[in-house]
Amino acid sequence: MEDRLDAGLWLEMTDVPSDEYEAKRVPEVLALPGVERGGCWENAHPNRTDLPRKVPEFSLLGLYEVDDSFVAPEGVAGHHFRRHPRPPQGTLSPNPTLGILVVLISPRQADQAQALRDWADFTHIREIAATANPGSTMVSVYENATGGDPRFLHLYEMDTPDPEACFFAVPDLVAKRLGGGMGTPAWDAWANHPALRIMYVNTFRRVGA
Repeated sequence: MEDRLDAGLWLEMTDVPSDEYEAKRVPEVLALPGVERGGCWENAHPNRTDLPRKVPEFSLLGLYEVDDSFVAPEGVAGHHFRRHPRPPQGTLSPNPTLGILVVLISPRQADQAQALRDWADFTHIREIAATANPGSTMVSVYENATGGDPRFLHLYEMDTPDPEACFFAVPDLVAKRLGGGMGTPAWDAWANHPALRIMYVNTFRRVGA
């Protein structure tokens, strides 16, 4: 993940055991036209309840880098995202990506998509990247290739094997930057937006090579 410049991502959500998925499904997906590389990621916090969820829970994430020729396979629980034209935020790391945070969001109304995107890029992600949270590296944004739900994917990369601890540190670090915690106007403006509909948020650990 850490050295890519991909056109898009294909995400597969499954409960197949990781050894079985890695042995059988990963080679099948890698053989599809337009798939450049990929692998699987283990759910680091199954059935979390601290954030809203509209996507069914799953234990394993197949994450694949794809080019513009990729066509999503039929009959598979997954989502095809294309890279958003705005650049990633954060810093590159010389170390491999060992953990990720997957954030799936949508606007409440279709005509709110640009307002939501502007808030996410220039307020929410910006403040997170500015904390220089140890273990966090790049944050890349993707948009659903179909234009449907979930509309946007925010992919946070981490070079730590404990992505949940890295994610858990964010609120305090942002609060220090903003000069106040939960309930202050600055915090509320960072944490939420009238158009925001959270579909799924969770951390994952890298499985295999």
